[in-house]
Amino acid sequence: MAEAVLIDFFGLKLNSQSNCALLKTLNAVQYLHATNAKFFYIMHCCNLRCENGGEHGDSELEMISSLPALPVGFEVVSNSSMAATLYIIKQKLDEENLSSITIMTTLQKKALMKVFIDQLFTDVYHFEFEDLPLDLGESHIKESIELNTVTNQELEEIQNDIKTYLRSLPGLKGELTILTSSLIPDTFIHGFTTRTGGISYLPTLSSFNLFSSTKRRDPKAVVQENLRRLAQAAGFDSEKFHRIKTDHANGVWIMGKKEPDSYDGITTNQRGATIAALGADCLPLVFADPVKKACGVAHSGWKGTLLGVAMATVNALVAEYGCRLEDILVVMGPSVGPCCFTLPRDSAKAFYNLDPQCVRLVDSPNPYVDIRKATRILLERGGILPQNIQGDSKSDQNPNLDLCTSCHPDMFFSHVRDGINFGSQIGFILIRE
Repeated sequence: MAEAVLIDFFGLKLNSQSNCALLKTLNAVQYLHATNAKFFYIMHCCNLRCENGGEHGDSELEMISSLPALPVGFEVVSNSSMAATLYIIKQKLDEENLSSITIMTTLQKKALMKVFIDQLFTDVYHFEFEDLPLDLGESHIKESIELNTVTNQELEEIQNDIKTYLRSLPGLKGELTILTSSLIPDTFIHGFTTRTGGISYLPTLSSFNLFSSTKRRDPKAVVQENLRRLAQAAGFDSEKFHRIKTDHANGVWIMGKKEPDSYDGITTNQRGATIAALGADCLPLVFADPVKKACGVAHSGWKGTLLGVAMATVNALVAEYGCRLEDILVVMGPSVGPCCFTLPRDSAKAFYNLDPQCVRLVDSPNPYVDIRKATRILLERGGILPQNIQGDSKSDQNPNLDLCTSCHPDMFFSHVRDGINFGSQIGFILIRE
């Protein structure tokens, strides 16, 4: 059952005769949904697909607002675009943690509304549609030949409406910050993101979240806007951006070859192609060979660390591009530290067997594990020179690179700290064009 009801008056020419019918409709809606619905929102805007919409918007809004007795619990949300109106309502729904919504709209608008919903919401939300009575006023939506279809032009208008609005939003939680290492030469552009400077507003995703999931409330459109801002700040093309498809294993995609369904490492020698590894406690790794001008990234969680994803990425660089081990540079980005990361004893023993220094309180039910130390050990055993690895206490580098993500909520996202609705930062690299 609906927890919130959205009533869409966008595209209706309300007139003086509509007043009584409007109030009657609102009372009927409230009566019908009063048992479960906690909030009722009246959507009003005057843009997309309206003929001379701006000429009607102000007077219609005045008519809605001046009803003699707007039913208790109703709130009018009005903006110059549908994207802005829906996004404002989404924020209100998220503040109350609501996910079951009924939308009352006209038959002509239903297909359009579904496109907006697909762009601005995720599968966390459940939407149902009900028909809005048309005796409220004259519709000035341009009817398509097929009411349930959206033309390519309409789809482009919707996407542009959303992009324009999201680009207008201010960055949250401070300035966009990119952490870099002095080890990587200027042949490459690289960095590790923090959580500041983006537009994601939910507490555990705010603000520079760079991953969208059907299980989270941050839609792809918001993540794409965060990515666009990163690309602009770092100097890469967001249309040539490739992130790993996490499997928590050791698969590596060599760009230019057939892309696997999932992989935790990427390598490339293509100029201008940005590759990225996700991280939110898991360790993002960046690899660079300035001699052969090749690079790579890897996502190394505790399983991937034990499975050797770091050296699998190194081996791909050697095999595919002729890189020499002594030329490969590796930077470890921010991850959860041994201060906060525990594993069940049986899983932790694998790290202890790798090197006892990787585990603290090994005999406890949940020992503390150091995946950064384990990664360095595996890289050095694989032939990477110790001085060519940065991002831990053994190296001289940006001190923020080895900060614990769980211990620094002002800077980083963390699964350990925030639970399943966590945001994601990335490590990225590309070869300058």
